[in-house]
Amino acid sequence: MIVDADAHVVETEHTWDYLDATEKKYRPQLFQSADNPNAQYWFVDGKAIGFRPPTLTEQELIALSKTTGRELNTAAEARELRDVELRLKHMDKLGIDVQILFNTMWIARVADKAEAEIALCKSWNQWMADVWKQGKTRLRWSCVVPAMTVNEALQQMRYAKENGAVAVSLRPFENDKHLVDPYFYPVYEEATRLNMAVAVHIANASPQLLDQFKPRYDKMGGFAQFRIPTVITCLSLMMSEVPQHFPQLRWGFVEASAQWVPWVVKEATRRTGTRGFPELPFKEFRIYVTTETNDDFDFILRYAGEDNLVIGTDYGHTDASSEVDAIEIFRANDSLADSIKKKILDDNPRTLYALS
Repeated sequence: MIVDADAHVVETEHTWDYLDATEKKYRPQLFQSADNPNAQYWFVDGKAIGFRPPTLTEQELIALSKTTGRELNTAAEARELRDVELRLKHMDKLGIDVQILFNTMWIARVADKAEAEIALCKSWNQWMADVWKQGKTRLRWSCVVPAMTVNEALQQMRYAKENGAVAVSLRPFENDKHLVDPYFYPVYEEATRLNMAVAVHIANASPQLLDQFKPRYDKMGGFAQFRIPTVITCLSLMMSEVPQHFPQLRWGFVEASAQWVPWVVKEATRRTGTRGFPELPFKEFRIYVTTETNDDFDFILRYAGEDNLVIGTDYGHTDASSEVDAIEIFRANDSLADSIKKKILDDNPRTLYALS
């Protein structure tokens, strides 16, 4: 089984067709930027809540692929899942058996009101449930949950598990709370009971931190706003009591590459002092990290071990992590033993996401 551990769906107007009649007032509206016709934003209650990746033509995607040196070309119908069969055919072409689907819009806070967050999460999860039913078991997904309302989050996790979800998505910072906060313990307990992973995809739901880490240079993109919080959260997790409280829970840190793994392992080892620290903490704490094809595997494997790396394509996006043919490129890497490749492509994601 070849598993793409980080693929995406791009939300469309159809995503919100699952809202109840009483929730229609929270239906996101899509607007184009006056400055850039390719830039689109979702609005709720007159406030921008999320960026929608530009809808580029095939020619534009080909040109962008040449500029970046990475394959980025996907059909709009496939990345938006308006044509599930087309997505599956493209997966066949790429040599991928299963994709784990993540949202696009939840990279930041999507609602100020708890009831709006509940409605948007519920609609998105129901959309994904329908996709899973059409996907012939090949499209699994990480559900979104209303972090402001834990009891509702638990209910949506149960629904998602029954409908093909393999993980619950949480952002490094959820409003004013960090993921090691006991506030999230009921979510971790339920994820353990449901045998679901906690997927910490690059994101940031703290308006204050988003503003503080606003990029000073255009080419930085969301490095400080979204990637650095993911790294901070991994170190915080290893230094906290959370792994001891939830010894069976699996964690995935997604789309920040894996080049930072040696750094946080060294930091944790140095800071624990005489108390000692596991030689392979990622294995000890059941932490998995998505790697990218240009990572220094020899260096990373010394600190992460062979059993806790996975790889993804970031299918459907065109940012710095995106590489549609990443699986094929990785399989052709002559510097890695076939046994290690098999773990990263098959055994490790199968364990992380509890795939049969």
